[in-house]
Amino acid sequence: MCGGLGYVRRDLPVDHPDFGRVTPCTCVEEIDRGRQTERLQRLSRLDQLRHYSFQSFQPHGRIGLGATQQASLEQAFNQARAFASAPNGWLVLSGGYGCGKTHLAAAIANQAVDSGVPTLYLTVPDLLDWLRATYDDESSTFEARFEEIRAVRLLVLDDFGSHSATPWAQEKVFQIINHRYVSRLPTVITTNVDLDEVDGRIRSRLADPELVTRVHIHAPDYRQPTLDSSQSDLSTLAHHERQTFGTFSLREEGGLTAEEVRNLKGALETAHHFAEDPRGWLVLLGAYASGKTHLAAAIANYRNSAGHQVLFVEVPDLLDHLRATFSPSSNARYDRRFDEIRSAQLLVLDDLGTQNMTPWVREKLYQLFNYRYNAELPTVITTSDELEEIDARIQTRMLDSRLCRVYAITAPAFVGGKRPPRAHAAAEKRRASRSR
Repeated sequence: MCGGLGYVRRDLPVDHPDFGRVTPCTCVEEIDRGRQTERLQRLSRLDQLRHYSFQSFQPHGRIGLGATQQASLEQAFNQARAFASAPNGWLVLSGGYGCGKTHLAAAIANQAVDSGVPTLYLTVPDLLDWLRATYDDESSTFEARFEEIRAVRLLVLDDFGSHSATPWAQEKVFQIINHRYVSRLPTVITTNVDLDEVDGRIRSRLADPELVTRVHIHAPDYRQPTLDSSQSDLSTLAHHERQTFGTFSLREEGGLTAEEVRNLKGALETAHHFAEDPRGWLVLLGAYASGKTHLAAAIANYRNSAGHQVLFVEVPDLLDHLRATFSPSSNARYDRRFDEIRSAQLLVLDDLGTQNMTPWVREKLYQLFNYRYNAELPTVITTSDELEEIDARIQTRMLDSRLCRVYAITAPAFVGGKRPPRAHAAAEKRRASRSR
């Protein structure tokens, strides 16, 4: 049309506002679009991620995953594919390392590029490194590039939450997020951090249900097959393999009162029902050796024998492990371990006690409980503490009858099948104080 000049003059009436003006030819616009696509691809390095597609993703995961893990993978796959077909709103994919978030995010970006949608795919740490480098370079066009990033048609931010939390970095990330939020620009974000740990200004935008679709993937790291099994090396369930529902004693010949026997039967039935359909939380209260751990282990063994993922941990050992992995000299990744624990399909926490914890330990334990509470993940907790003695923030979640069932075992300690001396009065006192 332009004969290679790059511009055309349109035949317009004299009174038309564009009369006499030249406009870019469509060939120039196509070249500009091509250059923009090439520039975005170079910045994205999507050529290194071309093998990530919806066709190469396994929406049901690998053999051995539990039903909940498979369902979360399939939901994430369906949401990502729907978003790629019609990029509108925001999609936030969360989950542990290696669960498939990056694969799905890159698949969205690759399909968008193939469809001609201007797309920028960046890991947040790389984005901030690039911005820091260009900010101090007088020859660079920092403002132009920053505007291009925050205004691109489709932006994919991978590994959000792992970036340096300096004030400058936080502000730049917020500016990008806020601009795209206000402009309602299609955005995909992947993260392995809990929403509660995100900067408050950004968190409020990510929590907007009118714009944001959030999907959490519960699958383990596909690069570590050992995490795929029903048992993690953190679990001590192997030490409790004989503690099943069939071996649980009601101690009817052990000198218990009729009420205490009925209470044990109720605890057994409650635990068995939970094992058949684990929903919400089950908290078992009672004295030491009253049967709490046996029932918790029975639930775990029941689910484990059915091929489901179970993590059975004793709270004191768990906290020792977290302290050890948090140490800079540790070879284990603290954040990966913590995510493995809090995201377990079924988590059994034996021997919870919060009275003598350091502030750091108390905070970590609260983060664990809060995550599972918000995600409504099946959890079994045993404790010899009174409910009122537990950390108030955790206690309020246990008191939510919508999610949590609290059962107090009033029977005394099981010592050789007989009631220990002078235990009857103490048992009566516990029963009265723990009744709900």
